[in-house]
Amino acid sequence: MGFYFENFQSMYAHEGMNIEKTLETVARRYIGQNPAHPCTYRAFNRAGILRGKDYRYEADFNKHFPSAKLGQYVYAWAKIWADADGSIKFDIDCHSPTIIYLNGAQFFRSNIFQERYFDKRTPLDIPLKAGWNHLVLRMRKTLGGFGAVYGTWLGKHPYYFLMPGPAREGQEGWLFTEPRDTELAVIPGAPDADVPTDGWLPSTAWNYRQRAAGQMARLFGKTKNTAAIGWTRAQFLMPGKAAYTLKGRSRSKLSVTINSEVVYATAKAGPINARISIPFGIHDVIVRAECSGGDWGFELTLSHGAEKLALINPANLAGSDAKWIYLGPIVAEDRLDLDALTSLNKLHKSASGGSIYWRIDEPDTWVRPYNDNTLYGKWNYPLGVTLYGLLHAGARINSEETRRYVANHFQFCCDTYDYAMWDREQYGGATNVHNLLTSLDSLDDCGSAGSALLEAVKYFDLDGWRRIADVVADHISTKQIRLPDGTFFRKNLMHSFHEGTMWADDLYMSVPFLVRYYQLTNDQKYIDDAARQFIGFKKRLYIPHQRLMSHVYDFMRDKATGVPWGRGNGWVLFSLSELLAVLPEKHELRPQLLDFFREFSAGILVQQDADGIFHQVVNEHDSYPETSCTAMFAYGFSRGVQNGWYRDPAPYIHSAYKAWEAICKISVDKLGNVHGVCRGSEFSFQSEYYKRDLLWNLNDTHGIGIVLLAGIELCKLRDFLQKKPGSGNPARTRESMRNI
Repeated sequence: MGFYFENFQSMYAHEGMNIEKTLETVARRYIGQNPAHPCTYRAFNRAGILRGKDYRYEADFNKHFPSAKLGQYVYAWAKIWADADGSIKFDIDCHSPTIIYLNGAQFFRSNIFQERYFDKRTPLDIPLKAGWNHLVLRMRKTLGGFGAVYGTWLGKHPYYFLMPGPAREGQEGWLFTEPRDTELAVIPGAPDADVPTDGWLPSTAWNYRQRAAGQMARLFGKTKNTAAIGWTRAQFLMPGKAAYTLKGRSRSKLSVTINSEVVYATAKAGPINARISIPFGIHDVIVRAECSGGDWGFELTLSHGAEKLALINPANLAGSDAKWIYLGPIVAEDRLDLDALTSLNKLHKSASGGSIYWRIDEPDTWVRPYNDNTLYGKWNYPLGVTLYGLLHAGARINSEETRRYVANHFQFCCDTYDYAMWDREQYGGATNVHNLLTSLDSLDDCGSAGSALLEAVKYFDLDGWRRIADVVADHISTKQIRLPDGTFFRKNLMHSFHEGTMWADDLYMSVPFLVRYYQLTNDQKYIDDAARQFIGFKKRLYIPHQRLMSHVYDFMRDKATGVPWGRGNGWVLFSLSELLAVLPEKHELRPQLLDFFREFSAGILVQQDADGIFHQVVNEHDSYPETSCTAMFAYGFSRGVQNGWYRDPAPYIHSAYKAWEAICKISVDKLGNVHGVCRGSEFSFQSEYYKRDLLWNLNDTHGIGIVLLAGIELCKLRDFLQKKPGSGNPARTRESMRNI
């Protein structure tokens, strides 16, 4: 059998060297498994335990309960879903004595050292069983403090917990008790424990006085000449255009719009009783109410005969059974723009000139978007190269659907950016869309995806893209930490393991974006910066006797690791080809960079094994065959031939096709699954980490787009060589073209 699957299951066994068919199969498999679902919209209570800028929950019970007595307890309870048995990395700072219960059993108890050094993280690996897992934290007040900070070990890999109990099913956060003098008799979450959630905080109920007022008054106050919107959806299920009854009460001036038509309006408070005619379907019901300085709001029902119509929350809201969502306060004179109003990815302008978003009729509770898609609509560096590959694969296989999928992905990113930045300020720092763009501290966060965005806007007119592109350019050019010679390195990071290091990867996280931003702005400083990065990285990472690149330079030791990781070297060749394709012929660094491209290519070439594959550690062939670096080397070699960068192109022609054949035989199966792609890495000074610990994933986005791009370049190389049969050795060229 092959390394990853039986030979007969390979793409090669079914399609041979039919590159376009491989591109189509891989692209369609990806899109089919990552449909373009919208956000999940959850009710979110801002009076609860919020996540801070490092994405951990901040449970400060001295703040919540300033009158709590020494020795009292507070319990916090939440749950998290696991698709299969596994574990999560969890950090906790214990500001007071803390116990963690997992599914009813004690899992962790703080000690005096953890309580003494309360600002030092204690890392835990929490085992999860398939299904729901319940965590309960018991915290006890002392003179030293009352509470804890806990949650994900890294904001770059955020996860969140949900509240238990049917009333708040799907709402993010933690239920917590009032301070108690005694411990709970039964710990929630045990398999046989039935602990009611009534009485746990944060509260979902208005007090008596608030309940007596209209919902607009309790949500938005009583400022004269402001307005607010209530929005629901109703099922009008009678055939054709049928008569329905609108009943209820207005507390102020209001209008009711259904199916984009105003069906009722009143200038004063009073009962509502109207006959309306509505066509079959599920239609938006929008109430616009105005405040004249007193109470305001409405109650409304729709019915057909004696039967009330079913209402549907327009956000398909999780975490509450509320049927209406509300927006306000807005300026009373503003015209109602239904298209803008009903876009749940957008912020809206408040009466005071700031930004507002939707709420529900519960205390301190907003609608909050969560991008729960595994990949669609996300923004990160491996997705950047994946979308780059999909975009051009769609063009090669004449699939507008594939290209439009990429455009829609990026439009989603653009549409949600302003909301994400507002969300960060509204809720303490941890966002559920754009967690990277809202907490930029590295090239990983922005460069690769930003480059793919700039590539997409060459072909599609996307709204709002320029603002994100400029933010990325500003970070790379003015905020990213550099050495004295201007070379990028990693410092002041959320991910402390990377502190004080330089990664070969960062050439891809910066240079392709700088190249495209140079093309966009025609500003020479961006292409100059891109070119100089290669000089700085080569100075510190190049291994001359191997003609390969170390993965990382560790400034704490002032040494390069000396390990030529496959994908790290792939990023370098890939990015250098991106630069050379655009770098002006007369640029002062071009001869030096072209020599490096040739020398580096030669070092890589000799490491290809007899099957055509390259390995996880490039010069150690007992490491596993690694798909992403093989694809990147084929990509770089193909571009080098087409652009005339090699003095003798023949070895690189054969290497590129041999690598593609190996990918189709070893790495891509007949269903378009991509095997053998190394997962996201840390680094080590020993190759054993890369060979034994840093293993591969199935359909990892670090490799899918790169495989697509390699295939596209092989198609271009084929077309190039067919037009120029004299390139290289003609006999060998004709032989290599057979069955392609």
